[in-house]
Parts: sequence; structure tokens; C-alpha cells
Amino acid sequence: MDVGFIGLGRMGKAIAVNLLRGGHRLRVWNRSGGAARELEPLGAEAVAQPAEAAARAEVLMLMLADDAVTRAMLIDQGVLERLPAGAVCVNLATISVAAAQELSRLTAARGVAYLAAPVFGRPEVAAAGKLNIVVAGDAAAVERVRPVLAAIGERIWPVGAEPERANVVKLAGNFMIASALESMGEAAALARAYGVTARQLLEILTSTLFAAPVYQGYGRLIAEQRYTPAGFSLTLGLKDVRLALQAGEAGHVPMPFASVLRDRFLEAIAAGESDHDWSSIAELAARHAGVPDSAAAADPGG
Repeated sequence: MDVGFIGLGRMGKAIAVNLLRGGHRLRVWNRSGGAARELEPLGAEAVAQPAEAAARAEVLMLMLADDAVTRAMLIDQGVLERLPAGAVCVNLATISVAAAQELSRLTAARGVAYLAAPVFGRPEVAAAGKLNIVVAGDAAAVERVRPVLAAIGERIWPVGAEPERANVVKLAGNFMIASALESMGEAAALARAYGVTARQLLEILTSTLFAAPVYQGYGRLIAEQRYTPAGFSLTLGLKDVRLALQAGEAGHVPMPFASVLRDRFLEAIAAGESDHDWSSIAELAARHAGVPDSAAAADPGG
């Protein structure tokens, strides 16, 4: 299929590579042109303006940072205006419920189908083509773009006709991940205070009671204090927790622990760690407890 792709950060670039490997034809744009040009040897066409990526596209895919950037790209940069009627706009990014509803209305007015298709998985998962894709929107449009989604993901999870449903699932999932990061950090701080290393504790628990990908993958990062380079930054984590709180307020759903997480992310960012992986909030509990950071890497028990 003819695909326009906008947003080639670590996730976007990995996804675009898999689309090219899947035989799709890509016109790509990124704010820093170098990322787009790096895909040219693989067969992509790098364009000078974002609207050029939309021209002639059967499918337009977006992987951008937040509501404001996504809206500015579609509206202010003229991308939606250049997208042919009958095309499908697939937004892979994590945005707010309100933004998803607005973009759905704006695209419909142009005769374009809008699908929210946020993904679960870090950059290395995206590179392996193993993403889980939560998609919502018109069922016929979902079927049209299924070959494109299949090229980048391990499984596609349709959740209904209203695009914002997919964004709610994504926000709920990221809230649960953030909650797991905080709980692992507090548990590790407790263990470290009594001479048990974070590595020992998390190896036991993620091999038994919590043998799940989120706990295992992030448990390794916490045990090794490996927070840079970030697969998903603290600033993005804060954004998503705030979006979950906004969705909760709009739906009259109390989320008291989300408020705790928001403050934890703010604390870590205020400490100058905004470029660290969001799993680094696990270190806050150790700091508050006065447990030396070196205790996480030591292994006195063998």
C-alpha cells in the first residue's frame, strides 16, 4: 500500500522499517530530516514537507509526541488538507480522549477515516515487529489497513467504533505499567534496607509471582539501574499519567493512585532526570529511604 509516515523517533523509525520490509511504499517526513533520509536506502522517499507525505497516500500513519504536535501537524501544517478523500489516517500515538474525538470529527469532514491505533511495546519490540496494536474506529477502515498493521505488530486488538476507546485502553495500560514501576521501586527499597539487593529481589519475584513481560523487562532495568538511553522518557510518562487523570475526571472516575504517580514523575523531572527512562521513578523510594544506590548493583549473597 502507499503509506505516508510522519514522526520518525525511535518508535516511529522502527515501525517504518518494518513497513518497508513488508513491501509497503513509504513517503516519510520527520522534523529532523536525517532520520527520514536514513530510510531512503531501504526504499522510502524522504519528503521536504509533512503535507507531501500525505499526498497520494492510501494510509497516513502518525507517531508524534502529544495532542498539540499531532493537531498542529494535521491542521496547521496542511497534512489533512493534502490527504486524499477515502484515505485512512492511522494515529499510532498516545493522545487524549478529547483529542481523539476532535481528530475523528475533523477527518470525517474531509472524507477521511480516522483510526486510533496506539501500540504497546518499547523500541526494541517495535524493531522486532512484535507490537500489540489496540485499534478503534470504522470496522471497514480497520480491515483496509490490516495488512499495514500486520507488518508492524504481533497482534491487533479491535475495541470498537469510537476511536477514543483505543486511547483509553492505552492510557489504562500505561497507568498500570507506571503503577508497577512504583511498586517495584518501593519493594526494592524495602529489600535493600535489609541487605537484599534489588537484583536478588526482582529476580525472585519476576520469575515466580510476577512472571510477566512488564515486570521482567522493567525489573531488569531497575535491578541494573539502566535508565539511559530512555526507551520511554519520564516526560512522556508524566504526559500519559496526566492524560489518564484527565480521562478519569471527564468520566467521573476517581484515580487516586494516578495522582501519586503524577507527583512521583514530577519529583524525578525536578531532579533533572527528564531524559531518563520512566522506570527510574523506582529510585525515588530508595532515595527517600536513604538506601545507597550502590546497594542495587552489589550482590553480597551470590
